[in-house]
Amino acid sequence: MSRSDKKGKTVNFLLTAAGALAVILAFCWLWFIKLGNDSPKTAYLKSKNDGWHAKMDVVRHKLDIYEESLSGIEARNNEVYRSIFALDPIIDTSAVADNSLNEMVALERRLDLFQGRIDRQMSAMGEVALVAKNAGDMVSCIPAVPPLLPKKGTYHLSSPFGVRTDPVYGGLARHTGQDFASKTGNPVYATGDGVVEKVDFKFNGYGNEVVINHGFGYKSRYAHLSTIDVGVGQALHRGDKIGEVGKSGKATGPHLHYEVLYKNNAVNPMSFMDMSMPVEEYRAMIVKRRMENESSRPSAAAMGQRQRKQGTNGRK
Repeated sequence: MSRSDKKGKTVNFLLTAAGALAVILAFCWLWFIKLGNDSPKTAYLKSKNDGWHAKMDVVRHKLDIYEESLSGIEARNNEVYRSIFALDPIIDTSAVADNSLNEMVALERRLDLFQGRIDRQMSAMGEVALVAKNAGDMVSCIPAVPPLLPKKGTYHLSSPFGVRTDPVYGGLARHTGQDFASKTGNPVYATGDGVVEKVDFKFNGYGNEVVINHGFGYKSRYAHLSTIDVGVGQALHRGDKIGEVGKSGKATGPHLHYEVLYKNNAVNPMSFMDMSMPVEEYRAMIVKRRMENESSRPSAAAMGQRQRKQGTNGRK
């Protein structure tokens, strides 16, 4: 082969290679730049990324469903269970997930907040369960009977709960209880189990007053009494006599001012009292408590015997 032939073949090869390269470059320009297609590696990474996004969308969707269910549990716990047992509502103090974070970090943050809400509800449910064990006590503690024997003719409902004209000073004023106009000396009874929290003797305001703490957020107040038969710290049961109707303090006539307080806020007592309670049933309750109180007191003979025994032991 002559030198000129070799040179011609080299030129042809270079031209062919250049043409092939030009075709490849033209194809790449057309495929990647003009048509906007990805390289195989980029396409693979995008495919993997799309897969992760799809999985995160599934997790987000499930979280949406779980959060909706949890919100329903939180609302029911506050509005039903905790309300029944006079427990304070659980307030969600968790921060809102920051959407400005990247998707993975935001999702992790949302999962952490969700777990925190679950932990709070589990703790709150445990508190409700603990109180529910004493639910039987709650029934007897709520002030649910009239404070006076519900016998017609022995009293009448005078000033009701709400806004009224003040009988002494005039003008509109909020009346925080229910008044029972009755004769001085008529007995007044505890409307639920509890402990005497306050006994006060005054010439103004409520006058001679007793406040019973029933627990579970409830208290009852008995005001304008003529006599008081109980002391602070004394445990009482529904039907125990606490005093007698009078007109002490700011009163224009003999009556009992009766209040029910829930979480230290006065509520309408008529919403709790069963004014249709049969007189015989009410009397039976009073007699039962009187007998229980008498049986719990040591007899005079037993006290004397105990004192003699103590004296004998002392001489020894």
